[in-house]
Amino acid sequence: MIPDAGSGPTSMTRVAMLDDVASERLALADELSGLTDGEWATPSLCAGWTVRDVAAHLTLSTRTSVPRFAWAALKARGDVDRAFADEARERAGRFTAAELIAQLREMARVDRRLRLSGPLDPLNDLLVHRQDIAIPLGHAVEAPVDRVEPCLAHTWSAPFVGAAKRFAGVRLVATDCGWTEGEGPELRGPASGMLLALNGRAAGLDRLEGPGLEIARSRH
Repeated sequence: MIPDAGSGPTSMTRVAMLDDVASERLALADELSGLTDGEWATPSLCAGWTVRDVAAHLTLSTRTSVPRFAWAALKARGDVDRAFADEARERAGRFTAAELIAQLREMARVDRRLRLSGPLDPLNDLLVHRQDIAIPLGHAVEAPVDRVEPCLAHTWSAPFVGAAKRFAGVRLVATDCGWTEGEGPELRGPASGMLLALNGRAAGLDRLEGPGLEIARSRH
């Protein structure tokens, strides 16, 4: 097994909006601390991932190096999504719930990320994964719009997310900030719902409306 790279700065680069990232990590730790064992085992919005798996995945943000992830991808035969899932499940099985919560608190202000990721990826992951956890549990989570808005532009242009292709022919309008993108029948709603939808979560569409909704639903 490749050792944990949490203390190795050589393969890491800096995190955008670190104060906001720290706030999101600490808020998530607070939310997780009140869950029952059954809630930890609840399926999240990520297909095949439990709440515990998602929490474990988020503790990897400052702990994964390029060599470590390359090894995980190799074991997954090049399937990046499977590599992420395997890493998350391995960590979820290795640490207790209390340990995962403590790790989130300890890493709150750690200014490192996987070099292959973008500066806004840590914040985007937190904003989306907090909802991946909260929505199935029936818990309301509403992120500040000034955190969500930059992640909308980031996700739209992220090459591996496929948001621009998924919403081709639709005009997206976030109703609580100035973000718009695309051309065609309009799909509008709050930025937090829009961010979920851009990241491939059909649940995000439940908060959106407009003539472009039918097109969007057909592609999720």
